[in-house]
Amino acid sequence: MKQVSVKQLTLAGVMAALVFVMTYLPKVPVPVTGGYIHLGDGAIFLAVLLLGPLGIPAAAIGSGLSDLIGGYMVYVIPTLVIKGLVAFCAWALFRRGSWLWAAVAFVIAEVVMVLGYFDFEAVMYGSAAAIAAILPNVIQGVAGVAMGLVCVALMPRLEKIVK
Repeated sequence: MKQVSVKQLTLAGVMAALVFVMTYLPKVPVPVTGGYIHLGDGAIFLAVLLLGPLGIPAAAIGSGLSDLIGGYMVYVIPTLVIKGLVAFCAWALFRRGSWLWAAVAFVIAEVVMVLGYFDFEAVMYGSAAAIAAILPNVIQGVAGVAMGLVCVALMPRLEKIVK
C-alpha cells in the first residue's frame, strides 16, 4: 500500500476545509427539503484534481462537516456517502489533458449527486418533495461542473503552487 506523505495529508485537510467553506458559506436555501444550493462541488472537483483518490475523503469530510455544523443533521451521513461517490466518480473518470473527458466525468459525478439526494429525499420527505428538489440540485451540479472545468483550465498553475 502506498504511504501518504505529511504534505499530501496536510493538503487533504486543507481541501476538506475548502470544501467545507465553499459548501457552508455561499448557500441558497431550498425550502421544500430544508437543504441548500452551494458551491462546494467545485471544491470537490478541485480536491480530486489535486489529490487524486485522496480527494475522496477530503470531499466527503468537508461536505459532511458543513451539514453537521450547519444543523442539517439528517443529511450528514447521506452527504458523506453521496459526496464521497461524487468525488469517486470524478476521480475514476477524469483523464488529464482532455477537457472533454473532464466535462463528462464532472457531469456524471453530478448526476450521481442528483440521484443520490433524490433517493434520500424521496425516502425522507416523499416523492413530491424529492422531485421538487431536482431542479435546485441540478443548478448546484451545473455550477459545480463549471467550477470544476475552470479548475481544469488552471491546473498547470495550481499544480505549481501545490508542489
